[in-house]
Amino acid sequence: MPLHRLTRVTIGVPNVEQTRAYYTEFGLTPAGHGLATTDGGEQLRIEHAPRRRLLGIDVGADDRDDLDRILSRLRALDLDPLDGGDHVTAVEPISGIRTTVTISGRISQEPVSTPYNFPGNPQRPDVRAPGVLREEAVRPRKLGHVVLGSTDAAATQRFFTEGIGFKVSDVVPGMAAFLRCSTDHHNLLVQQAPVDFLHHTSWQVDDVDEVGRGASAMLAADPGRHVWGLGRHHIGSNFFWYLKDPAGNFSEYYSDLDCIVDDALWKPGTFEGTRALFSWGPPPPPSFLAPEDLAAVMTGAHAPH
Repeated sequence: MPLHRLTRVTIGVPNVEQTRAYYTEFGLTPAGHGLATTDGGEQLRIEHAPRRRLLGIDVGADDRDDLDRILSRLRALDLDPLDGGDHVTAVEPISGIRTTVTISGRISQEPVSTPYNFPGNPQRPDVRAPGVLREEAVRPRKLGHVVLGSTDAAATQRFFTEGIGFKVSDVVPGMAAFLRCSTDHHNLLVQQAPVDFLHHTSWQVDDVDEVGRGASAMLAADPGRHVWGLGRHHIGSNFFWYLKDPAGNFSEYYSDLDCIVDDALWKPGTFEGTRALFSWGPPPPPSFLAPEDLAAVMTGAHAPH
């Protein structure tokens, strides 16, 4: 597909330095104006805002022809995109999220081979599992996806699919749509909500051991960061563990997400019930479905600086 990755997100929070310190501890590295993953470069920017929110999404495209097609589609939606030469910027009309598509190189990742012993097929004979021997800090490989709540999810989805060029991977009728701008199962999830807000950002690590090690280290420093995990989603298939940053946003370590290389071979599914949330693991807490500060966000009350 002409779109090929989520390059960066910009989030607004009232407590910039605390939030930046959290994501540095989470495993991102200070770089430029933001924080970087090991494979994706600078992928998170944190700016001041009266309340926590998603300010911007950046997407990578291959060439100028891709941008011209995006310009045409956005104008067909009666929007007024900015043509910056090597990038196109438009504001999503429901939430006000600044969306920029930029000509950029495709991400390159060195594959990781994690040997597992299966019944009748020991791939790791005579040695301990690598996951129990690792001592280095967990470092996310790339930004995987963003989940946002929209007061008009259908309109927000239309902006990203008909305007920007995202594709639909799976849907939860009346609730959410999983959208992709790469071969990842989803890079953006739009869910119906009583107020526009950022639910979580999700960061790829090598395997389930890194999911567990990363979350365990974060919780050893502050058990109050725990939100939900360890578990495995049904939609997308990924292992997950969710934590909470100082501004109230959730952050997810994930691994083993479904990959859609051939669009013709993937048929979007419709899901309801528990499968819309997870395959196994502890049940999601109420605060995951409706974050505890959502009422304050709806009434305009601000979190403390």
